[in-house]
Amino acid sequence: MEIVLLERVEKLGQMGQVVNVRPGYARNYLLPQKKALRATKANLAFFETQKAELQARNLERRKEAEQVSEKMKGLVVIITRQAAESGMLYGSVNGRDISDAVTAEGFVIERNQVAINDPIKSLGLFDVRVILHPEVSVNVKVNVARSLEEAQMQAQRGGMVTAADLLAEEEEAEAAAAAASAEEEEEDTEA
Repeated sequence: MEIVLLERVEKLGQMGQVVNVRPGYARNYLLPQKKALRATKANLAFFETQKAELQARNLERRKEAEQVSEKMKGLVVIITRQAAESGMLYGSVNGRDISDAVTAEGFVIERNQVAINDPIKSLGLFDVRVILHPEVSVNVKVNVARSLEEAQMQAQRGGMVTAADLLAEEEEAEAAAAAASAEEEEEDTEA
C-alpha cells in the first residue's frame, strides 16, 4: 500500500515521502495515528496545500522537544522494586514505570515515548532512550534498586549492589563503630 508520510517515521522515511508499506501497518498504525495518508491523487494534492503548515508545526514541535531534551540531559530516575538475593526482579520494569518516574521528576512524557529494547528484569543502572520528537531523543539513566539507600550505593559504584555488598558494608560499619568505642574506652582508662 502506498502512503504519503505526514511526519518523519523512524526507519521508514521523512515528511512528504511516498513509501510502500504493508497494508496492516498502514491501517493499524500509520493512518489512525495520523502519521500518514493514503497516496491517492486527492490526498497528494491535499498534502501539497498543507505542506507549509505541516512543516511549520513540525519545526515548532522539534524546537520545543530540543529545549526539553537539554533540560533532561543527565536525568537519573530511581525505581524501587522487590528482588531476589541474586538481583533478579520479581517482575520487570516497563515503559509505563519509567514514564511515571520521569513525570514525577517534572517532565511530562507518555509511555509510548520510552524506547526499551529489552525488558529490565534485574537490579542495576540502565540507559533508556526517551523519544521526545521523531527527530529528537534523549537518554535517561534508570536506577533500579530495592531501596533508596541501595540506589545511592549503585549510583556511587556505577553498577548493581548485591546482598554480599550490603552485608560487607554493614560489617564495615559495625567494625568502625567497634573501633570507635574501643578508642573511647582506651581514652577513659588513661584518664
